[in-house]
Amino acid sequence: MIEGLQLRHHSADEAEGILDQLVDLYLEVYAGGGEFYSGDRYRRQLDLHMQRAGWTLVTATDGRALIGYIYGFPLPPETRWWDGIHEPVPPRFTEEDGKRTFALSELLVHPAWRRQGIAAVLHDELLANRTEARATLLVRPGNAAAQSAYRSWGWTIWEAAPVFDVLLRPNRSPAGLS
Repeated sequence: MIEGLQLRHHSADEAEGILDQLVDLYLEVYAGGGEFYSGDRYRRQLDLHMQRAGWTLVTATDGRALIGYIYGFPLPPETRWWDGIHEPVPPRFTEEDGKRTFALSELLVHPAWRRQGIAAVLHDELLANRTEARATLLVRPGNAAAQSAYRSWGWTIWEAAPVFDVLLRPNRSPAGLS
């Protein structure tokens, strides 16, 4: 572990108290990214995601300031996560029951703290004790740094993805990917 790095798990209720810090870090990470990366849009996203059953957040601090975080949630039965994927897909691939797939939604590290392994530590901490059979996340195809990092952590690209590359990783057993 990185010296001085402190990790903490938060439920949605606990995260309410640091919401401004989460948004501030998001805006710093995506500074100059355009309208999609606005504080208002991200607050709405966080609000919607935090309402999901099983939503969890892991933060990293240096003892004083928030330097990174990761969050996700199990996909519910009525999820739209798989909408727009290219056919054909394996039978039952997109069926969710709230326990099958964990969706990793955000992973952010302050620019001054990058390239020190913090993203990997956050990633591993969030997924370490998940009980879902698989995990998924979305990555822009042109984001080479993220693509490389996720692949080095065991993720593979699922070729039927539309705009984003959908990456998958078995969490417990390879049977969960079918």
